[in-house]
Amino acid sequence: MITQKARYAFKALIALARAGETGLAARDVAAREQIPQAFLEQILLDLKRAGLVGSRRGREGGYFLARPATDITIGNVLRLVDGPVAPLPCLSRNSYRPCADCSDEATCAVRHVFAEAYDATVAVLDRTTLADSLVTAGTGDMAALGA
Repeated sequence: MITQKARYAFKALIALARAGETGLAARDVAAREQIPQAFLEQILLDLKRAGLVGSRRGREGGYFLARPATDITIGNVLRLVDGPVAPLPCLSRNSYRPCADCSDEATCAVRHVFAEAYDATVAVLDRTTLADSLVTAGTGDMAALGA
C-alpha cells in the first residue's frame, strides 16, 4: 500500500497538471483535494526540492509543474515520497541490500515468489506518467500537460 502522503502528493500533482501553466495556490489545492494544508505544504516543498514543482510568489503566485506531466513517472513520485517500492530489500533496484536471514539469493524461494510480481509492478509504475494517469481517468488535456 502507498502512504497517505503519497496519495496526497499524487492528488496535488494531478491538480497542478490540470491547472496548467497558471498554477494554483496551496490553499486552493488543499481545499479542492481535501488535503490538510499544512501537510500539503510539506509535500509541495519536497516535490519542489526534487524539481517536480515550482512556485511563484505574489498575488498571482502559487505552485505549478516544473516539468511536463509527460516527464513525471508514477514510479519516480512514489519512490520520492515513500522510498523503495520493492517488497523485499534484495529486490530493490535503488536501495538494494541482502536480506539478513537469507544465505543464498539464487535459491531463495521467497525472493523468487515476489520477483516476477515486483518486476511487473515496477514496469508499470516506471512507464506510466502523470499525463497517462490523467488521460486514463478521462480528464487529460494533452496540450495543457505539455505533450
